[in-house]
Amino acid sequence: MSLRIGTRGSALALAQTTKVVGMLADRGTEAEIVTITTEGDAATNVPLHAIGGQGVFVRALDDAILRREIDAAVHSMKDIPAERPVGLTCCAVLERDSPADFLVHEIPLDAVRVVGSSSTRRRAQLLRDDPTLAVKQLRGNVDTRIRKLREGQYDAIVLAEAGLERLGLRLSGEPLPTDRFVPSPNQGTVAVVCRDDPAVTGAFAALDHAPSRLDVEIERAVMEEVGGGCFTPQGIYCRGGDLIAEVLALDGSRWERIERHVTTVGEARACGRALREKGGDLIREAYTALGVKP
Repeated sequence: MSLRIGTRGSALALAQTTKVVGMLADRGTEAEIVTITTEGDAATNVPLHAIGGQGVFVRALDDAILRREIDAAVHSMKDIPAERPVGLTCCAVLERDSPADFLVHEIPLDAVRVVGSSSTRRRAQLLRDDPTLAVKQLRGNVDTRIRKLREGQYDAIVLAEAGLERLGLRLSGEPLPTDRFVPSPNQGTVAVVCRDDPAVTGAFAALDHAPSRLDVEIERAVMEEVGGGCFTPQGIYCRGGDLIAEVLALDGSRWERIERHVTTVGEARACGRALREKGGDLIREAYTALGVKP
């Protein structure tokens, strides 16, 4: 069968989708790429939390699948919201790439004072590490962010290391350690979403990497129990069952953290509930500060 696979039009999204199409071709399945513009791509001059969070990158593709304009879509898994429309399924989780953030800078690290990032998590973790930093909003695709860095608008910017690797970019800087800068849930993971139809899901079954799927399912279970979405700074990372999960104040001045070894999604949910209990005040403060109703 020939499949139509949807994607955003950014260079990174196209690179990820091209990889999936190549993996399918290696297994004898033909596929074509269909580019779809999302609300998140169109509104680049406002913070993500102001237009609905990471889910804005996914909705248009979900709708296109449900309308049968495409058969499947490729996403950075961290962009996929916890609540999913009926009739869709995550049919493949590719083997995970680096989950780390990468601090890009072309001046000495000790001279970095202004850092660009649109993520509340990254902002809070950077300020926790160095409260003297100024962390300013930065949106746009990878090329746009790098251009703004080189124009001198920022001393450094934070990008996902996996994205740089997928684009074949070698930039000055260093990955941030995942124990201090705990990644977003599912960062570094590519997922395929499709109609919940055996004729379609079967074509992607061989692409699924079971160990990566379990790790990211544990992370998503914690995320769902903690709540807070992109409004609350939170890092959740699991590798081989070793889980680190934290919730931070927006200014990085306070945080709550859990470190456990978990083997099931049920255990992960218990960890998420415990973290929500410990970090409840931080979650409520974030919603209030950003003017969002819980």
